[in-house]
This record gives sequence, structure tokens and C-alpha cells, in this order.
Amino acid sequence: MGTTRLISRRRQDQGKKWARITMAILATIGVIDTGSITLSRWGWLGPISCPGGAEGCDQVLNSPWGTIFLNEGISIPLSFFGLVSYLSILLMAILPFLPGLSDSKTNLSRRTWWGLFTVSCGMAIFSLLLIGLMLFKIKAFCFFCILSGIISISLLLLTLLGGGWDDPGDLIFRGILIALAVILGGLLWASNADKKEIESVSMNQNSSPIVRNKSTEKQIALAKHLTTKDIVMYSAYWCPHCHDQKELFGKQAAKELKIIECAPDGQNSQHLLCKDKGVSGFPSWEINGRLESGVKSLDELAKLSNYKTN
Repeated sequence: MGTTRLISRRRQDQGKKWARITMAILATIGVIDTGSITLSRWGWLGPISCPGGAEGCDQVLNSPWGTIFLNEGISIPLSFFGLVSYLSILLMAILPFLPGLSDSKTNLSRRTWWGLFTVSCGMAIFSLLLIGLMLFKIKAFCFFCILSGIISISLLLLTLLGGGWDDPGDLIFRGILIALAVILGGLLWASNADKKEIESVSMNQNSSPIVRNKSTEKQIALAKHLTTKDIVMYSAYWCPHCHDQKELFGKQAAKELKIIECAPDGQNSQHLLCKDKGVSGFPSWEINGRLESGVKSLDELAKLSNYKTN
């Protein structure tokens, strides 16, 4: 009888309140971290200062592994999925504290602890994979990426310590399944991004890859218009999104653009000019004295530059 009551009480364990509060605080920091990167990549937020040097952050965030989807100017950076994950953690952490849920609080608490474990475990494993890519593949340092990794691992540890788990075996089994799924999916994604990087490598060292798409007359006319209006594209030879932007114009039109190389070791680099202009993300367009970050569709560039088609 005593054993049955003990098991019953353990199953009713709602976990540690302090752990939930700490997780909510860390998730909020994660939301600010990934949200700032996402908004900056979309051009809705100005350049963000990166401790340890902006060049490392730019190289990591603008690498092929920094974007999940990119097509016709529509960009979904990897940081967006981090933002969604941190928002999920924040919601699940505070949900049992919300008023009006007292009748189902115990069941809700258990469900959210499992949700917190699932999301935080996946985030921690994926963060370790990303840190490995950053250190051994991209070979650059990004403070925001390291911060996100530390937060993700801390969230997992808090879930393990504060969840009040009554069946460690089930927890370990689920954790292994989650880890295997994330590792497999992560390696497939990283391999696909790696192929994209290899395909974009130029034969000339420290210079931009060759633009292969052919330009139409409309694309060439728009490029000439942008140059006439003194509109400048700030680029870096290692930036795949800069290459994607040029491919939207095509080979002939890209030659008509005024493009400034910002990488210090790039050919014909004007690094100091880029620094004076406050360029921190690539590509960036300077239009009427204002910087517009991110890949832009040709229609958007035409609108921003007041280009009138015949």
C-alpha cells in the first residue's frame, strides 16, 4: 500500500517551479537572440553588433548553413526556426502558471514537461551539430550562435533536473530516439548545404563565383538604372546569398551593377568603406543613403529605386 501511494504521488509530481521560471527566462533571452538575427536578416532591423567581431558572425550567418530556404528573394534563415523553438519553450514553461487552468493543472504540467523535454533535447543536439559546423567547416566564430547553443543545452539540463520524472528509462529511450532523428535529419540538411557551397566556389581564389544565368533585356535595363541612380550593392566573395542576388539579375546584368567587395581578403576589397557605411550583413543595398539588407527581388529593387517600366 505504501509503495502504491508513493508511486501515485510521484506521478502527480508537477516538477520544480524554479526550473520552469529559469527556463522561461532563458527562453526569453533566446527569443531576443534569434529574433534579432531573423529581423536583421529580413531587413526589418538595422545591423546588430556582434561581440568578438562582426565578420565572423556575417560569415556564419550568411553561409549556406545559415539559411533553410531561399528563392526569388524569399529567405527563411535558420535563426527563424530557433525563434519558433524558443517561443515554444517559453509558452510551455509558463502555461501551467496561467489563471483558469487549475482544474487540469497536474495533467497540463506533465504534458508540458514532456513537450519541454522533446523540444529542448532536439535543440541541444542540433546546436552541437551547428557548433561543429561553425568550428570545423565554416571556421569562423559567431557569438550569437554560441549563446544559442549554451541556452539550448541549459534548457535541456533544467528539464532533466526539474521535470520530476518517475520513469528514467522511458525518458532515456525517448531521448535516444529524438537524438537519432535530429542527428540524421541534421546531417542530411548539412550535406545538402555543403553541396551548395561546393557548387558556388569560384576558380579564382578570394573572388565571387561565376554568375551562370543569362540576363533578359529587362534585367539589364534595371541594372543600368540602379547604377545610374548610384545604387550600390555591398557584397562579400564568400557570401552565397550575394551570389544568389547576382543570379537573379543574370550574368550580363550583374556586370552592370555597382558592386563593392567588403571582405578584407577579397579581390579589390573596399573593406574600410564598408565599415564606414556600417555594413554588417550581405548582400546590402545602399538606396538613397539608406541600407537595405538581404536578397531583394527585382520587383522590390525596381520599386525602391522608382524604376518605371515601359
